[in-house]
Amino acid sequence: MILKKKLIGNQVYYYLEHSIRKDDKILKKEIYLGKQLPKNLDDIKKKFIFDLYKEKWFDNFSIIKQNHSKEEKLMPKSAKEKELENFIVKFTYNTQRIEGSKLSLRDTANLLEKGINPKEKPVRDIREAENHQKIFFEILNYKKDLSLQIILQWHKELFHGTKEDIAGKIRKHQVLISGSKFIPPLPAELDFLLKEFFKWYNENKNKINPVELAALTHLKFVTIHPFSDGNGRISRLMMNFVLNKNKMPMLDIAYINRNSYYNSLERSQVKKNELIFLQWFFKRYLTEFKRFLK
Repeated sequence: MILKKKLIGNQVYYYLEHSIRKDDKILKKEIYLGKQLPKNLDDIKKKFIFDLYKEKWFDNFSIIKQNHSKEEKLMPKSAKEKELENFIVKFTYNTQRIEGSKLSLRDTANLLEKGINPKEKPVRDIREAENHQKIFFEILNYKKDLSLQIILQWHKELFHGTKEDIAGKIRKHQVLISGSKFIPPLPAELDFLLKEFFKWYNENKNKINPVELAALTHLKFVTIHPFSDGNGRISRLMMNFVLNKNKMPMLDIAYINRNSYYNSLERSQVKKNELIFLQWFFKRYLTEFKRFLK
């Protein structure tokens, strides 16, 4: 990327120019900055680069969707059911483990597939894993769209039998996130922020790319942090609801990738820059489903 100056008469005009390769051609893209260099030039550069790569990312997402759909049509019903079962086990394990669950992947598989309770593991972790599986099946069959009512219901079901005092309830107290620099909104702000979230969602759900919609749904909701506990798990369920509704493969954010996941979330929240998390999410999604790009 280069900063260019154009002199027209006695006036200097500033532009950013970047060259990208598309197929066998080199294309030059530029944006106008103004008659003076903006103070937030670094942010403008990052957004410019992001927007350029977003075109290629979205093309790849379309290919992933097409090839995923083709593969599903060729798979026998029993094979699709087994693949979904495997995904639910891994997704439940990872999303719970990220939040501190003591269940191993094998514990989770035995519990959800065979009904075998793991020994010497917290009862709360066991019940919440079972609840999570139940909600996931509900999400797959839910024909309506996201609303506060259904999200409160999912949250209530997630903590049924473990934390009844917070289940399905918007928090009325301030919370902190252990190890994070981000401070969630005050309780008095939550009603307004939730209304704004659903307004944004309903206005954009048919306008923006479904992978971007899923990522922003996750980021925006977990940033509002409306619950005393379970914000991450509910936002990741919402993320996969959006992907599944748009016939995109669902994403499992692995526990082993939690550090980069946490860092991208926190940096986006603290800097109030959604592009940070979007870039992480897009790369993670492409890495997860690169087999559909061959």
